[in-house]
This record gives sequence, structure tokens and C-alpha cells, in this order.
Amino acid sequence: MSAIGTVMLVDDNDTDNFISKRIIEITQFADQVIVKNSGKSALEYLEENKDNPQAIPDIIFLDINMPIVDGFVFLYEYEKFDNSIKDKCRVIILSSSDNKRDIDKIVNNDFVIKFITKPLTEKTLAEIKELDFS
Repeated sequence: MSAIGTVMLVDDNDTDNFISKRIIEITQFADQVIVKNSGKSALEYLEENKDNPQAIPDIIFLDINMPIVDGFVFLYEYEKFDNSIKDKCRVIILSSSDNKRDIDKIVNNDFVIKFITKPLTEKTLAEIKELDFS
């Protein structure tokens, strides 16, 4: 199966980002990995590149618990983007949270296609490749 084009990791934990990026590279899951250490910088990236479809990631791995702009705020702001971004980009929650209320709230979001508990693994990436992105 071919690699996903571009993946964005959005997590305030640099160690988690490093581990996730390495597993994506080792498994050749994606051609490119963009790392953002805050929801705010991820939103800014999407805004700056909204007219450049090539720069928009195919998948965003989003952490829930981050300072200032957390996963919920990110999704709220993400909904305001043009459909050209929302149609291309799929959001997967990658979180250490086991708060049932958080999980229920976030998986019911229209833009979230999957909830994964950290860490990202080869098995999880294989499952994601099986998902229907249409």
C-alpha cells in the first residue's frame, strides 16, 4: 500500500512528537511529516497554506490536552476553514486521555475519523491505512 502524502502531528509534548514522527518514518506511512507543538501553530499553518492544497496535510494527528489551544478549541476553529481544507484533511485524535467524557465529545465531532491512545504504533498505522478516506 502506498504512503499517505502528508501527515501533521499536533502535540505539545516534544517526546511524543519525536516518537510518533519516527514510527511514521520507519513504517513509511507518509511521504512528509509536519510537526506542530501547539494547536495554535497548527491552525496558523493551515491558515497560511489555505490556498496551497499541496501543503495541506492528508491526516492530522491531534492531541486533546494542550495548553491554550487544546484539541477541542482546535476542532472548533478547524470547522471554520473552507471545505477545500476539510475535504482533504482527516483528523485522528492521538491522546493519552482516557477521560470518557472527552473521548465521547471528540469522537462525535464530524471531522474526527478515529481516536487512538498514545503511543502511535505500527499496528495502529496499518489500521489507519485500511480506513476509507472518501
